[in-house]
Amino acid sequence: MTPDSNVLDVGCGRGKALILMAGMFPKSRFMGFDLSPEAINWGRETAERHGVMNLGFEVRDLSDFHETAPRNGFDLITTFDAIHDQAKPMNVLKGIRRAIKPDGVFLAQDIKGSCHHHLNIDHPIGTLLYTVSCMHCMTVSLAQGGDGLGAMWGRETAERFFFEAGFSTVEVHELSHDIQNNYYVCRP
Repeated sequence: MTPDSNVLDVGCGRGKALILMAGMFPKSRFMGFDLSPEAINWGRETAERHGVMNLGFEVRDLSDFHETAPRNGFDLITTFDAIHDQAKPMNVLKGIRRAIKPDGVFLAQDIKGSCHHHLNIDHPIGTLLYTVSCMHCMTVSLAQGGDGLGAMWGRETAERFFFEAGFSTVEVHELSHDIQNNYYVCRP
């Protein structure tokens, strides 16, 4: 990321990650999209209260993002535990691919697990993650008539989706202190 980058967080929720990044990189411009007006209002108020001026928020349904995303507008796009909750995750990913500059990076943090249930038997918090997936993630998507992937969509499905959305490289990183998440670095 250069000092004057354009950054987008898709499914930003209340924008906590954006507010931190915008504060650390005051010459860059940050934008957050989320479906929840309450979350977006909280983010706007918090950013304003902390004097973070290089940050904007927009209430946005991303189900049609593959058609409505700006072309080549962002140097960095992030999602933090957001893709698997989307009604139309492939449309969101295709929109991210459309919106990222040719030399940009998409960083997706998402739940560490496999799409094969038997490979998650020894997951240290697998039971919790399946419960959260069924009780929250899948229902958020299904309530919108969506695909209902859920949190335990798995690394295999995530990588397949990233490639099908048009990314040419996908690196998967695991952090030793984080038993819950994978970090996908995707490039056009």
